[in-house]
Amino acid sequence: MLSVFNLQNKVVVITGGTGVLGSELSRGLARAGAKVAVLGRDAARRDRVVAEIRQEGGEAIGVLADVLNRDDLLRARNEVLAHYGTVDILVNGAGGNSKQATTSPELPLFDLLEGELDWVVRLNFMGTLLPTQMFGEVLAEKKEGVILNISSMAALQPLTNVVGYSAAKAAVNNLTQWLAVHFNKHYSANIRVNAMAPGFFLTEQNRFLLTDERSGELTPRGRTILEHTPMGRFGEPSDLVGTAIWLVSDASRFVTGTVVPVDGGFSAFSGV
Repeated sequence: MLSVFNLQNKVVVITGGTGVLGSELSRGLARAGAKVAVLGRDAARRDRVVAEIRQEGGEAIGVLADVLNRDDLLRARNEVLAHYGTVDILVNGAGGNSKQATTSPELPLFDLLEGELDWVVRLNFMGTLLPTQMFGEVLAEKKEGVILNISSMAALQPLTNVVGYSAAKAAVNNLTQWLAVHFNKHYSANIRVNAMAPGFFLTEQNRFLLTDERSGELTPRGRTILEHTPMGRFGEPSDLVGTAIWLVSDASRFVTGTVVPVDGGFSAFSGV
């Protein structure tokens, strides 16, 4: 039975592979046997993730790429194909938020800057669509493969303050369903597209909302989140790996067009 979870020799491209969550997914998929192409803009962080994978006996390469730059993505695709010969799985892990696109007592809705909101929407939505166009074409040509998008609990249950991020991740959910149908109808029934919706993890993008910068203590928002998370803790990056392996392996071969919460029960709890 465990063989359906096997990723041995599968070639995985993961965007945002140098971030807190993306790097853990890169390491986790490599431990499951995949050959991982770690895409990111920061060369030092990219090389560190690749080194960690290789030190554990895994196989990985690092590729510099900005998910909002088509030329970068084309160069990245060519580099991956030259090294591994194919792509089997795309994980769209690039995304994030901006403090300047988040309402607060100091920054009301009416003062949010268009440029900051536009950047958040583009990073999360177009930063998912553009890599899918580039690497999804490889899957379409070979008529098989898997795409896994990283959404957010903010997409399923809009959160206060993070207006641009919530809307952009909701668009990612819609895109996930659209792509699942499109690939099946136009290219192959053997191409699947799903998403994971992480709950609350301490990342570079949300740490300023959940913990105090100076003391490290929980903010009122952070405390409220834990009170509404039945498991009573923030997620750890490794909590995403098992779900990711399920969704990109043959263990979920009849699952497509769905968004799977990984949230410690947050979406199941009404607060009472």
